[in-house]
Amino acid sequence: MKLQSMTKHLHFATEEFQNRERRAVSALEVAGHDAVLLFKQENMYWLTGYDTFGFVYFQCLVLTADGRKALLTRAPDRLQAHFTSTIEDVRVWVDGRDEDPVGALLSLLRDMGLAGKRLGVEWNAYGLPAALGFVLRERLATFAPAADVSGVIDRLRLVKSPAELAYMRRASELADGALLIAMEMAGPGVDEAEILAAMQGHVIAGGGDDAANENIIGSGPGALMCRYFTGRRALGAKDQLTLEFAGTYRHYHSCFMRTLCVGDPPARQRDMHAAAVETLHAAREALVPGEPIGMVFDAHASTLDRLGYREARMNACGYAVGATFAPNWMDWRDGTMFFEGASLIAEPDMTFFIHIILFDEQSGLAMTAGHTVRVAERGGPEVLTKAPLALVTR
Repeated sequence: MKLQSMTKHLHFATEEFQNRERRAVSALEVAGHDAVLLFKQENMYWLTGYDTFGFVYFQCLVLTADGRKALLTRAPDRLQAHFTSTIEDVRVWVDGRDEDPVGALLSLLRDMGLAGKRLGVEWNAYGLPAALGFVLRERLATFAPAADVSGVIDRLRLVKSPAELAYMRRASELADGALLIAMEMAGPGVDEAEILAAMQGHVIAGGGDDAANENIIGSGPGALMCRYFTGRRALGAKDQLTLEFAGTYRHYHSCFMRTLCVGDPPARQRDMHAAAVETLHAAREALVPGEPIGMVFDAHASTLDRLGYREARMNACGYAVGATFAPNWMDWRDGTMFFEGASLIAEPDMTFFIHIILFDEQSGLAMTAGHTVRVAERGGPEVLTKAPLALVTR
């Protein structure tokens, strides 16, 4: 079957993509730009459906203020773009010893009549490494005026449509199922690898995707780590297991965080669990439409400080989540993280992962609690990951 006759592999209705493009074009007009150069894969996916990990090489989606789109990418992603996206104009830069992807981009911009026009550039993007960014900045200096528009499209993505919320809820179901599997499996002698494989297998079998970063699993002293690290171990007769995991569906992420106990946990760890759950409730209730999200961190910090855990807590307690690509599932870290003074105003249908992390280095004990929520119009946030918060001992 010829690709041209195949049904496009799109996950949203045409009308939804059209609405997103109209919003993006309106944002460009307000900012006074004739076109924007997009390098963030999340933004390309949101605007057009384009789905690839090819952003590890140079590629750029150009969107003009009159609604034209053109993608510059490598040959392996030409068919990928036609298959997964609404983009019709796909250009290829050629690999080789004398390759010049920035020059190819300038030629594309010239073909689109954008020489000398006002351009916006997503400088803050994993898809634009500094080395190529320096070259692009130097060559744009004599081609057209360029301003930084990092975050403009990201901001549009924060409020989820009904279709996006449906994917978030499916991702949440997959996350809950994975956690229940871990809760059943965790016990003396069970290898972390078996648990992780079963959890991820549940997501894939349910139609989900690999998460945008490695799912975090650690036991014993590794339970006090906030990052994935290679190497697995078997659980001891008295142990602890920290999981930070995302159910992922159509690239939409819904996360949870839990520390499970193997054997009877010490009184200190039970108290840490009670403190983490109390703090999670306080932080969640501080996520109010029309108020800055820094209030969530304030509730987190004040509760844990009052309970005597100032030295064990973190300096942030979550962030927005949605459709993201490697290397992490955090959605627009610069604008949406819960830290002191965070100024983003919460709006209905934004989705966030709130996590409470207590790592007591002196005792070697860990305790975490976290789930994904949707900002609701009233009555407090809707909890999307619904697995119980009760202390799990195996």
